[in-house]
Amino acid sequence: MDKQTTIAFILMGIILVVWLYFNSPEPQPHVPNTSDTTLTSKQTEPKKDTVAKTAKAEPEQTAKQAEEETNTNQPEATGVFAPSKKKGQIITIETDLAMIELTSKGGKIRKCYLKDYGTWYYRNVDENDFYNRHVQLINQTNGGDLDLIFVTQDGQLVNTSKLDFQSSADTYYYRISGNDSLVVTYTFVVEKGKEIKKQFVIYGDNYQSKFNVEMVNMNNIITGLRYDVEWANGLNFVEENSKDEATYSNASAYSGDELLIIDASSDGEEVKKDINGKVDWISIKSKYFAMILTPKTPSSDGGASFEGIHKEIPGLGEREYYKASLKVPFKNLNDQKDSFYLYLGPVDYHILKSYAKNYEAIFDFGSFFGLKFIIRPISEYILLPLFTFLHSFIPNYGIVIIIFSIIIKIALYPLTKQSYMSMRKMQKLQPKIAEIKEKHKGDQQKIQKETMGLYKTYGVNPAGGCLPMVLQMPILFALFTFFRVAIEIRHESFLWIKDLASPDYVYSLGFTIPFVGVDKITILAPILGITMFLQQRMTVKDPSQKAMVYVMPILMTFLFMSFSSGLNLYYLMFNILSIGQQYYINNKKGDDLVPVKGSDKKGGGFMQKMMDAAEKQKKLQKQPTTKKRKF
Repeated sequence: MDKQTTIAFILMGIILVVWLYFNSPEPQPHVPNTSDTTLTSKQTEPKKDTVAKTAKAEPEQTAKQAEEETNTNQPEATGVFAPSKKKGQIITIETDLAMIELTSKGGKIRKCYLKDYGTWYYRNVDENDFYNRHVQLINQTNGGDLDLIFVTQDGQLVNTSKLDFQSSADTYYYRISGNDSLVVTYTFVVEKGKEIKKQFVIYGDNYQSKFNVEMVNMNNIITGLRYDVEWANGLNFVEENSKDEATYSNASAYSGDELLIIDASSDGEEVKKDINGKVDWISIKSKYFAMILTPKTPSSDGGASFEGIHKEIPGLGEREYYKASLKVPFKNLNDQKDSFYLYLGPVDYHILKSYAKNYEAIFDFGSFFGLKFIIRPISEYILLPLFTFLHSFIPNYGIVIIIFSIIIKIALYPLTKQSYMSMRKMQKLQPKIAEIKEKHKGDQQKIQKETMGLYKTYGVNPAGGCLPMVLQMPILFALFTFFRVAIEIRHESFLWIKDLASPDYVYSLGFTIPFVGVDKITILAPILGITMFLQQRMTVKDPSQKAMVYVMPILMTFLFMSFSSGLNLYYLMFNILSIGQQYYINNKKGDDLVPVKGSDKKGGGFMQKMMDAAEKQKKLQKQPTTKKRKF
């Protein structure tokens, strides 16, 4: 490579390294919440094992205290709306997809376990221990979530979170499946004839349930023009790497075909946002799971409000908690009924899209320095469909990733071929360029002119190796984020890899390497670094640029130590294929430098423009400067 091409590649490398650095996850200690216990009736209680051996209740207590601190203390209501100290009655509803607990305390959701998604430590838990093997999404602060908030005519701010509701359930455990549904109604009697009703409609094979609110003769109790439906405590953090999970956690509102994201992204940061007008839905999401609350009939008199905080909890790592509320117009009717849809489930693109409510907008395909409009179409319409298609007939995701990398390599072959051939020609021109430099030592203009002439004679574009690489970068960045957020590869194994969504750590150093922050070693990252080293050896021939051969692979190896093994597996296969392609091009016979026809004719091409510019610059330097006479 010549000097200009080398500089271009160095700049591209710096951009790539900086982007990867700021987007790389950082390993953080995490303590599993294995203290969950759920009691149903003795006849129907699912079999449970003892608490997992990895349980550490003391740090979880610290977490709970920290979570409670994130909620603003508000004056409690008095009289009939005073918080009750009575324990709530819990019912368990088992569906094909989840195990849901509802409580009469606040008439709300207490817990929600997803059957198809395990805790990060599930392999260390007895297979009969359902509750410690499956993720539980509801944050236990205040005993659950989904409350109603309103102001009474005597000025009290009422939150139904701690009120005692009466349940319509006649047992403690229900099992529904397929198209079956279950209706559970919670009623709080303010006084005779005046009631607040919260009704849940749970479906057997759906992550989305229906939530109905009915205000019976509350028009002379509630003041103002609205009440709020509030999700106050965010979602449970359920991944081992809390920093990575916090990176992808946020709250959002979908309105006017646009997604407004509320994100407390730095330690100690608090964010607030208030929206007035029609809101289609609100959401709180973590890396892989989400809550979405949707009014059945969005109103232009409605709105939403959000609060969020990002903090680091000693012993647990980073946390982000969000409060999201839907503003519901209160119409001052004797009997007002409002309906909502509540989604509690995975951030799975296809599942979200199946509801036809634009839920898939919360799926984070990533960006390149904020340019989401470039990355999202590539991932949404090319990478994800291809990945899904391959898995439709290949059950193992590790093999899917390998086949996926081969297909992407074939698709990019024309660009990489042009890049490698251009670099190969530049390498062959290096002796001739060296002769020109020696012949015209000290005359930079002459060297530049004859070098450009040399490029023109042999039909070489000095930028020919860079442009194809630049065109590939959006695809590579899209792939980077895609493999980090794809829930499909979460907990999927391949060979020695236990989880394709996490680094394949095999050894802990016991200390942290300064500057790079690495304290654990993986298998894939060093192998990936070796392939990068081999690529550099095949590309860089100039002795003055040998440092690149060693520095870049080492730096990238440290960066990739914290990346998911699925991503590293993809890049490893891509690099191996690239090495093979580059070796073939470098050793291809009949690829000697041959002057191109018509190279002696003056044209208007890129090389000619560069030569003309060099000639013009030389003439300007030769013109004598006229000194002004002094008087």
